[in-house]
Amino acid sequence: MDTRDLQLFLHLSDSLHFGRTSQAMHISASALTRTIQNLEESLDTRLFERDNRSVALTRSGQLLQDYAREAIQKWQQFQYSLMEETQELQGNISIYCSVTASYSFLYNILTQFRQAHPKIGIRLHTGSAEYSIDRVQEGLEDLAIATHPGKLTKPLDFKPIATSPIVTIASREMAVVDCWDTVPFILSEKGVVRKRLNSWFQQQGIKPNIYAQVDGNEAIVSMVSLGYGLGVIPKIVLENSPLATEVVILQLGPKLGKIEVGLCALKKKLQNPLTKALWDSIKTT
Repeated sequence: MDTRDLQLFLHLSDSLHFGRTSQAMHISASALTRTIQNLEESLDTRLFERDNRSVALTRSGQLLQDYAREAIQKWQQFQYSLMEETQELQGNISIYCSVTASYSFLYNILTQFRQAHPKIGIRLHTGSAEYSIDRVQEGLEDLAIATHPGKLTKPLDFKPIATSPIVTIASREMAVVDCWDTVPFILSEKGVVRKRLNSWFQQQGIKPNIYAQVDGNEAIVSMVSLGYGLGVIPKIVLENSPLATEVVILQLGPKLGKIEVGLCALKKKLQNPLTKALWDSIKTT
């Protein structure tokens, strides 16, 4: 029984969903199932009760959950002790960010850090910016490049890196807007920009014509460039898009201010010397 198996078990014991755990932990559903079956065989007990609709922990599963948390914590403490002996940090940390953030910030963040800590490996996961904080809160990532949500929960810490204005974009054919009530919009499903835009619509008494809701700002630029509707995104997304020349910024769009981009982590994760080393290497704006 190794720590990776225990980490997979722990995530599944919290999510109680094989699909979500396999996606979050970057393992196929069949491999996850085999891992759990192997654990059950080695312990000669069932850890989960499963049917077509639900997954639940057994009493044995609850006992293993407590053991797994303690074992992983002790393993990490042992690794930290070895680092103190050698006086050189080594191991892996995970970072989550959007594709835009990987272009805009990650290179600068990691360049000097890699030179200072060559034995710290980086596991990079990319996806929609809207899920950055969720993945940190769920313990799936050590750090994430995220948009400040406006209000942080107590377990989280946030270190600002940059700001970016929110802009409204259109294809060149749709650059003139006569009526905000009828023009189609391509919007993100969730996130800071969507919340601010919803408030603006409400203040203006506008019931928006939403053509599509997409997962990720990069996809908004693509659909807007094809003429499907207007998009509202952080300007930094447009500046890093290969389709930037195919759209225009509307000067009369909603005034939604700026977003603040930064590094986000659970405070308890910052007790990890590896995570803290990267965190401390970032210069605040």
